[in-house]
Amino acid sequence: MKVALVGAGRIGRMHAGLLRDRPEVSELLVADAEPERARTVAAEVDGTFVASVDEAVGRAEALAIAASTGAHAGLIRAGADRGIPVFCEKPLAMTLEESRDVVEHVERAGIQLQLGFQRRFDAGYRAARALIEQGALGRVYIVRLASHDSVLPDEAFIPTSGGPFIDMSIHDLDAARFLTGAEIEEVYADGSVRGFEMFARHGDYDTTVATLRLSDGTLGVLTMGRHDPLGYDVRAEIFGSQDSIAVGLGPRTPMRSVEPDVPPPAGPAWPHFPGRFEDAYRAEIAEFMRVIRGEIASPCTGRDGLEALRAALAATRSLREHRPVRVAEVV
Repeated sequence: MKVALVGAGRIGRMHAGLLRDRPEVSELLVADAEPERARTVAAEVDGTFVASVDEAVGRAEALAIAASTGAHAGLIRAGADRGIPVFCEKPLAMTLEESRDVVEHVERAGIQLQLGFQRRFDAGYRAARALIEQGALGRVYIVRLASHDSVLPDEAFIPTSGGPFIDMSIHDLDAARFLTGAEIEEVYADGSVRGFEMFARHGDYDTTVATLRLSDGTLGVLTMGRHDPLGYDVRAEIFGSQDSIAVGLGPRTPMRSVEPDVPPPAGPAWPHFPGRFEDAYRAEIAEFMRVIRGEIASPCTGRDGLEALRAALAATRSLREHRPVRVAEVV
């Protein structure tokens, strides 16, 4: 099949390699708002450079979107209007209204849309979900989620990011739903600028926390940090009445115990998210191939993206208003 990849930045370059490695992809069409960037990536993966995004979509039998967030909604609609399966990096759009419109557009068109919440395809997160579904943990008491980045974003990115919960912690919010099978009902968030004034200049935060109440009574705790000097640290910890487990805890976790009889992690620490989740990204694209072939329904739908965004917007409102916010308030 011919697959169009729109977006040739850092995440797009990674997806280009993963898509080109798939035996189902006979031709990879690469386009970007900056044509020279697309030309470079196409050459790197033996793909086909296409100067126009519209032309790439028009020639494709499936569409993968790794463009900037502001372009996601229009590109998803374009793929839906062509009647082809679409993979899109999160989020659907920056606002709930536009995200809802995109989901309804996709559902009217009857196409399959898969969103790029790659933690759903990570072996550790999948194993944790399976144990919860099997009842091996007993009653789940608390889900603790952490995302701590190793490299600060460019300052120019901050005012367009949507804030820490929409840009970064939306992955944790989706993970809470994925792991537990429950919906997030209430969020209470707070934030601080602990070391990087460029965030304060844009009304943003480099450090945030949130507590979650889920529909089945499970409680969640979420932490986010823009700077971890030791490496990239993403973990999930689930505490139950019969067992407690962790995802992302291992020899490359950038955290050490100071207990005298505990050795430091072997390392090296994960440097960034593409390395930490390389296998998950590969599995994500493999699943998209199965979606394209009609073997399975989308494992991460537009509705999943919509609910994750609602929770992220509730957390953002809580952070601004210093109060608990029910997700149902976000309409």
